[in-house]
Amino acid sequence: MATQVRLERRLRTYLDQVEKSAAQASSPGAVERPARGQETRWLEIQADEVGDAIVQAMAVGGIEYLFFSSGSDIIWYQESIAKMQSLGRPAPKILAMLHESVSLSAATGYTMVSGRPAATAAHVELGTLNYGAAIHSAYRGSYPVLITAGKTPNTYGGTARGDRDQWGLWYQDLADYGSIVRQHVKWDHELHATDNPGMIVSRAIQVIMSEPRGPAYLSIPRDVALVPLNGSRFPTLVQLGIPETPGGDPDALREAARILVRAQNPLVISRKLGRNPAAVPEMVALAELLGLPFMDEGRRDRMNFPSTHPFYEGGPKLADADVILLIDGDVPWLPGYEEPSPEATIIALGLDPIESRYQLYEFPAHLRIVADAVKALPVLREEAEQLLTVAERRRIEERRERIVATSRARRQAIEREALSLSGQRPISPRYLGYQLGRILGEEAIMVDDAVGNTINVMRNHRTSVPNTYFRSGGASGGWGVGAALGAKLAAPDRDVVLASGDGFFLYGVPYAALWAARKYQAPFLSVVFQNLAYGTGTLGVKKFYPDGYAIREDNLEGGYIEPAPDLAKQAESVGAYGENVADPDQVGPALQRGLEAVRSGVPAVVAVRLLQLVRETQERW
Repeated sequence: MATQVRLERRLRTYLDQVEKSAAQASSPGAVERPARGQETRWLEIQADEVGDAIVQAMAVGGIEYLFFSSGSDIIWYQESIAKMQSLGRPAPKILAMLHESVSLSAATGYTMVSGRPAATAAHVELGTLNYGAAIHSAYRGSYPVLITAGKTPNTYGGTARGDRDQWGLWYQDLADYGSIVRQHVKWDHELHATDNPGMIVSRAIQVIMSEPRGPAYLSIPRDVALVPLNGSRFPTLVQLGIPETPGGDPDALREAARILVRAQNPLVISRKLGRNPAAVPEMVALAELLGLPFMDEGRRDRMNFPSTHPFYEGGPKLADADVILLIDGDVPWLPGYEEPSPEATIIALGLDPIESRYQLYEFPAHLRIVADAVKALPVLREEAEQLLTVAERRRIEERRERIVATSRARRQAIEREALSLSGQRPISPRYLGYQLGRILGEEAIMVDDAVGNTINVMRNHRTSVPNTYFRSGGASGGWGVGAALGAKLAAPDRDVVLASGDGFFLYGVPYAALWAARKYQAPFLSVVFQNLAYGTGTLGVKKFYPDGYAIREDNLEGGYIEPAPDLAKQAESVGAYGENVADPDQVGPALQRGLEAVRSGVPAVVAVRLLQLVRETQERW
């Protein structure tokens, strides 16, 4: 409901701006203004070309930014948006991106913090291919991004604007652009001259914003974008509507409450409950009522539960839990390696508790509830409250005391271990994780792309504020540096810090992200765990071939990042602050200097030289 109200308010603002613009231009009739409360009527706008209708439909659908990588087939975006801005009509703002993968990762970063849709634009099928693995992250992370690309025109040369006037257009011609991305999007479409362009865009935004959210792909031939229009009339996102999320079957929630109240050794697990920040306090309230310890260390994609809370990571081991409440759990454990007890009762709750986007999903559950956690958790709490007896409240209080003691001991052990490694050379990743945690304020946004060192980031990230921790939601490398840019655009007044392994940082085309951060005044701090190796090509080889030739003869070509790239100089080349750190005594001060640079308006990279995997340490991921 809140989303719908927000959209209706945006539509009214849009209509006010269009009406004012029309009056100033002495163009009565340029827009048909629906009466208040009558916004179900299709929106009528002034549009000279199809492209004009596309960008206005994006704007009224809530898209603020178009992350744009240049191409001859998408030049109409630049003209249409410039025209709308000149006429005082809403349109997305173009953000120039030097690489398409950064463009899409930045769009996902913007949506994950803001909760609003974003759009990208790339050059024909080549730009679509250059989106690369970022498409995987957009899909697996459920990010509402309208991914667009130009497409080769079909019009014969010399017969219409935008026709085939370049040699390369034949090379870029494919029968089905959508097939490039179809397994990683919710919806795809090629725009035709017979389509209503505004309606197509509204439909695409409706799809990406409906739960479970995810990307859509729209290919737009240049000759179609340049087709003349005499105005345009289409349904907005408000008219099409976004479905309300389910609250859960009352009987199923009542049964879940009964199971939780009777549990002796319960455990709550989630990966992405905090995707809706409003779910976090509801989860805390239920946990405090029933004495439910919360586990997500090593698993989480969002800030799901306050890491400062005494119930955080204070529960039993997975195999010792008698009841497990799995909320938006995705992949909660590793079947065959780490599993619950066969006797445990498992409750799976979420918008898609069978994870229908996965081909194989071998995670058992005794009770599956289709529900939005924000709506279901208060009902669970109310049902449980009614079932609690005096004896059960006493038993739960005793469990609370055990949970608090376990959680406190865990936190103390993490700090002791990190401090014991403070003088180690090369620098220990556990000590770097500890120092990183010390510089972050509660409101800071942590973008975690640290892969094998994610555990060191998670264990030291202490916050009680929702929407402060993010991972990609997928398995693609290189997402973080673009996502941090998008996060800063969505939250310009907050510190944004990226923690990344050096392999993933380089995969992410950092110069393109840092250049855009400098250009658009969206500075963020990148802290690089520089172990000069890929875990897959070093620890992975050692795991499967511990006595093999590669390990014995130190012949791990393809696993090491040597010679070491100078990440500080790379940052400096695009106007960012850069610092390489090898002295453990300088870790804390260097991180603080990087943060101060960001707060002064300059993106910063602090690359910390760590123990090299396999050669210098046997530390596991």
